[in-house]
Amino acid sequence: MSSPFNLAITLLSNTEMMTHIHAETSSNRLQIGFYALSILFNLCLIAQVLTVGLAYFYKTDWWNIHVLLVRGYSALSLILLGYVFLCAFPQRVRILTISLPILLGLQFLTIHLKTSLPIAVFHPLIGFSLLSVSSTLVHRVGRVLSPNLAQEV
Repeated sequence: MSSPFNLAITLLSNTEMMTHIHAETSSNRLQIGFYALSILFNLCLIAQVLTVGLAYFYKTDWWNIHVLLVRGYSALSLILLGYVFLCAFPQRVRILTISLPILLGLQFLTIHLKTSLPIAVFHPLIGFSLLSVSSTLVHRVGRVLSPNLAQEV
């Protein structure tokens, strides 16, 4: 027969266990939200590459879409930056996330800053670096969310 003391200890440990499970679920939901936003950011970058190619090789009207896209999704990098510190992510994921707004800032500088040196030549190189960092971020976060899948690969 259980005493009231044993019953109280059992209830307390069950409450602690449920609190821990709830905290893990909340953290996992935050990570999934971050993952979804990082995928969206990556898709926007892919659209950027496609629209600049269409503007250069097909029809110059696509250039306006290229410019509007970057103005529309660049705030996502700042949202991801704030978001990454709300979740329990490895340092590598944080570093990749921090580099997104830095690279976007360099993109804006290379295209808008007029200097005697032709720094605009770095614009496409930084753009490809941005796409690479963003793709790596998506893969890293995917591995954090599915560690068993990462071990199989």
